[in-house]
Order: sequence, then C-alpha cells, then structure tokens
Amino acid sequence: MPTQKNVELPDIGDFDAVDIIEVLVKVGDTVNENDSIITLETDKATMEIPAPFAGKVTALSVKVGDKVAKGDLILTLESESERSEERRVGKECEPRCR
Repeated sequence: MPTQKNVELPDIGDFDAVDIIEVLVKVGDTVNENDSIITLETDKATMEIPAPFAGKVTALSVKVGDKVAKGDLILTLESESERSEERRVGKECEPRCR
C-alpha cells in the first residue's frame, strides 16, 4: 500500500535560508531515489537536492524564488519505499542471518 511521505530540506551546511533557483519536478512526476528535485543557490555555490527515496510527486510546497532552510517541506511523495526497503534489508540479511 502506498504511503505519503514528506520530503524536507536536509542539512546543507551553515546557511539560515537559501534561494530555490529551479524546481526540477512537478506534481505527477515519478522520481527515483537520488534524482535531483530542486536546485538551491547560496552566496558561494549552487547545489541540487536529491530525493531521499523513490515515489510519485503528489504535492509541491516550494517554487522558484522561495527561501528555504533545514527542515522546510519541499514536496510530498507517494511511495512504496518502506516495502522495498524491507525487501532489500531482508535480502542483505539473508546470507548472514542463517
């Protein structure tokens, strides 16, 4: 059963708020784990923020020009990753857990 999961801005270093200069996904898009979802710009660099897990974008909470900080909601994904994670962990454990 799919679950709704919020994607929040991770810790990107010593910045209070950074500008979103590009939103790389839209509602309805399917993303894979580590696909870039937004691009941020600080006074020193630009950086792309990856999706922490795979899923379908069901809501966007940011737009170009917004300022975001650690913990701010970026988007919501409908994900099956908990099941996938359980299967993956089970497979990794299988040879060692016998």
